[in-house]
Amino acid sequence: MITLFTDGAAKGNPGPGGYGVILKYKGKEKELSEGFRMTTNNRMELLAVIAGLEAIKKPGWQVKVVSDSKYVVDAVAKKWLDGWVKKDFKGKKNRDLWERYLKAAKAHDVTFQWVKGHAGCPENERCDRLAVRAAVSSKLNIDSSFEQGR
Repeated sequence: MITLFTDGAAKGNPGPGGYGVILKYKGKEKELSEGFRMTTNNRMELLAVIAGLEAIKKPGWQVKVVSDSKYVVDAVAKKWLDGWVKKDFKGKKNRDLWERYLKAAKAHDVTFQWVKGHAGCPENERCDRLAVRAAVSSKLNIDSSFEQGR
């Protein structure tokens, strides 16, 4: 099983933001992060999960996503996302990322675990630092939803 720790951050909503990811497998770790100069916290929380899943090159893995985002965890675990898909995402934000998530998750057996943010989970704290650092250094990237005027 691969454990995928994720976090997103935004300074302002919208504003500069970033995500941080730690992938853990058999004692090995890989960190990912990226920043955007104009985005939202929810987009970064979701993009962290997507980036982690897309970094897993071979299909068929069991992946446990550990996140402090109720938005992301509840949307999947409580099957809200299934309803949004059936209603063609009517009235829902971040359709582009949710569709990208569905494609990335389809390749694996993905489960979610919610953890309280800033409550002592070392990997969650590291992901937060990665996300904040990426947000601060996000001079060039722009989140595609803002680039396209959404």
